[in-house]
Parts: sequence; C-alpha cells; structure tokens
Amino acid sequence: MRSVTLAAMSEAHPLTPKEVAHVAKLARLAVPGDRVEALRGQLAGVLGHVAKLKAIDVEGVEPMTTPFDQSNRLDPDEPGTCLPIQELLKNAPAVEGRYLAVPKVLAEDAGG
Repeated sequence: MRSVTLAAMSEAHPLTPKEVAHVAKLARLAVPGDRVEALRGQLAGVLGHVAKLKAIDVEGVEPMTTPFDQSNRLDPDEPGTCLPIQELLKNAPAVEGRYLAVPKVLAEDAGG
C-alpha cells in the first residue's frame, strides 16, 4: 500500500478503499464497509483542499493565533475571604473526610 499523503493522491491515482479504511483505523473511527466508498470522495476532497493550502506562499507572513486584535484583561490577584471548610464540602459531589474526593485519572496498571 502506498502512503496516504498529499503527494501520493492525485486524479490519476485516487485513494483506494483500503487506504480509506487505513486512515479511518489511524483516526480510530469505526467505518462500516458500505460507507468506505462514500468517504473516499470526501477524504480526497479534504486532502485536495489541504494541498491547495500548502501551495500558498506564506513567506514573511507572521503566524497568529487569532485574526482579531485582542489582549487578556487580568484583574489584580487580591486575597479575599474563603468559605469555611464545612460550607465548601457541603457543595462537593463526593468527600473523603475533610478532602474533596476526585476520580483517579491514571490506571492502576499504567506501569510502562
């Protein structure tokens, strides 16, 4: 199987159903076999659009995160009054003693 890249895709060599299934697998998408043919054209269109974007000369163009001129307005960090611990725990969905209980985010067997 050839690599599914912008250079590899062209009108003369359109994406094969096997390549579309491979891209779906890489993206962790479950695509039924009867949908692969419809997705062939859509994926080819997306890759064609990306190829056009890659062809644009951006030499000397400053990268930007947003097209709008904006800045963050930060209030001064001034300490205020805190809730009493019992008041805070009353609003928590789960507590363990004097602490907020949160679900584990790392698996037990994540040892490498």
